[in-house]
Amino acid sequence: MLEIDDLRVQLDADAGLVRAIDGMRLALERGETFALVGESGCGKSMTALALMRLLPENGRVAGGAVRLDGQDLLALPESRMRDVRGGRVSMIFQEPSTSLNPVMRVGDQIVEAIEAHTALRGGAARAKAIDWLARVGIPEPARRIDDYPFRLSGGQKQRVMIAIALAAEPDYLIADEPTTALDVTIQAQILDLIRDLQRERQLGVLLITHDLAVVSGMAHRVALMYAGQIIEVAPAAEFFAAPRHPYARLLLQALPDAARRGEPLAAIAGTVPPLWQDFTGCRFAPRCDRAMIHCAGTPPALTEEGPQHQVRCLLYSQPGEALPREVAAAKVLPPVPAGEGAPLLDVRDLRVRFLLKAPLLFHRGPRHFDAVDGVSYQLHAGRTLALVGESGCGKTTSGKAIVQLLRRQARISGQALFDGRDLFQLQGSALVKARRSIQIIFQDPFASLNPRMRVADVLEEGVIALRPELDAAARRDRLHRLVDQVGLRRDALQRWPHEFSGGQRQRIAIARALAVEPRLIVCDEPTSALDVSVQAQILNLLRELQREQGLAYLFITHNIGVVEYIADEIAVMRRGCIVEQGACADVLGRPRQAYTQGLLAAVPRLGVSDS
Repeated sequence: MLEIDDLRVQLDADAGLVRAIDGMRLALERGETFALVGESGCGKSMTALALMRLLPENGRVAGGAVRLDGQDLLALPESRMRDVRGGRVSMIFQEPSTSLNPVMRVGDQIVEAIEAHTALRGGAARAKAIDWLARVGIPEPARRIDDYPFRLSGGQKQRVMIAIALAAEPDYLIADEPTTALDVTIQAQILDLIRDLQRERQLGVLLITHDLAVVSGMAHRVALMYAGQIIEVAPAAEFFAAPRHPYARLLLQALPDAARRGEPLAAIAGTVPPLWQDFTGCRFAPRCDRAMIHCAGTPPALTEEGPQHQVRCLLYSQPGEALPREVAAAKVLPPVPAGEGAPLLDVRDLRVRFLLKAPLLFHRGPRHFDAVDGVSYQLHAGRTLALVGESGCGKTTSGKAIVQLLRRQARISGQALFDGRDLFQLQGSALVKARRSIQIIFQDPFASLNPRMRVADVLEEGVIALRPELDAAARRDRLHRLVDQVGLRRDALQRWPHEFSGGQRQRIAIARALAVEPRLIVCDEPTSALDVSVQAQILNLLRELQREQGLAYLFITHNIGVVEYIADEIAVMRRGCIVEQGACADVLGRPRQAYTQGLLAAVPRLGVSDS
């Protein structure tokens, strides 16, 4: 058993002492999948880092114990902890681009883990690394084993991280958002692999994720975190059928799907409170729709509310009269009219070719790789076109080509007409003007944010460059509106990117894209790093902006629930080509291509368990 007993983790920050984890207790048994869910910034990832003794330099364990089969890991010297870390307890990190060594081939990184924790060496270790690359779905593993991380897509890098974590066949796996960057088919493959390992080796899995559909299909038990505390623990089936805590109920109501299309999602107002403040009552009370008068002054304890079901809420231990609250009537959004007239963006026969510098033996001349091969589509103002498909199919490459980010790396042909002007032919001031109208939200928020710039400078940089008519006061007002819109506190403007969780960094990236008031936004997995409550806020925000300003979205995602909710049209890509395209309801409801049918069959659904 891997047991956490009264764990308390503190971080030194400019604002004060941050109590990231405050008295956590849970136990993970062999062969069990225990899911840890909650909003970004509530302490999920910090829990994983504390278990692995990988806290940042400003962090420390202030109390408690972490026991592995009775042995306290926090008391081990680092030399012995290295044997545990990766050998008996392994971890899949949330952001693969910052976890993989950029100057080492991916195969060397897998072999390193194998040789450190098993008896295999040399060719045998390399053969096992190739086998693991194949098991996690990397195509041509014997060739890709010698690639560097920059040559892999985001989803492929995530799969390499999973291979590193599993290669030494540990007893316990801590999986921090293991399928965030993966398309649904590879996600299904990885989850099946984890289930197989559980059956073969009694692997215990601590699953940290915001994808409640994955939790529903994988987990045996669920723990819900909020503001550094666990507020509900229950068997998975009971948690989804009858959640007790008001926060859990609101989370489930915030999930997007086709049934909620046309109406705002039930986003939870406000944000997770800063953890450097002193709490006198329930930490969720300011956002709770069932808060009572005594919730503000009485901290609730985690109490038993049924067999294996614990809840931290005064509704069950000290019931009283709920505070009066104004409940906004759910407004039904008017349907978006079908695109009429000339499209805002008209992509015709787009091809993106990358030259490969290392020619094959006996092969004369440079080789090339066609990442996008003859793609055509139209996007009207005020509409959303979703690009879906497996990782590496060319979705992100096509989006970057349109935003003019591949001019020096690739050979681009075809046309991308924006308001009738070919983006691929623009130069100088005309290109700068187009950049003001077209922005992109990148898939990896950490890699796209300058670590040496405060958030205010990150957001203001684009405004200064593309909206020079705005003075300092106007720019400051705009920054305040932006952080309010994306659900961040205004004190975030003076903080650095590394001080935020993955989901919070994604909100900063979204705010940066909105800062110059574009007409078209290429959204590359904009909600993949967000928990469901913040995802609901962002999707509501994107829909409101679309209706108010006529924004068009090229929405690149693997989240079919989001596609069902927000997309008007959908294009399914495979190996650089569009294989099926049409109205969202038609393609998702009556797919004609076998590839599309397989893609939809792999989508996890809430309440469908495979565990």
